[in-house]
Amino acid sequence: MYKVPGSYKPSNFDKKILMWTGRFKTEEEIPSRIPPEMLDIARNKARVKACYLMIGLTIIACFAVIASARRAEHHESLTSWNLAKKAKWREEAAISAESKTK
Repeated sequence: MYKVPGSYKPSNFDKKILMWTGRFKTEEEIPSRIPPEMLDIARNKARVKACYLMIGLTIIACFAVIASARRAEHHESLTSWNLAKKAKWREEAAISAESKTK
């Protein structure tokens, strides 16, 4: 009938996943053929590690935003900052238009 391959030749990326998840210490230890289940388990562990890494980076980013908001002046809001920036742009546009007409 059908023959299901009992082994899989890992690519370079698969080898990096197998090492990152702790299955093998060095690339030389990885055999030329591995069971597909071993690679599936390693990929699942890599997904979990990547998710934990993203969660940690998100928490760090949240604290960075909180810290930067605390450094801003309390009277300053995003709306007032945008209005001041647009007023400065209008002023610069008026000066450049004035210099072009001369």
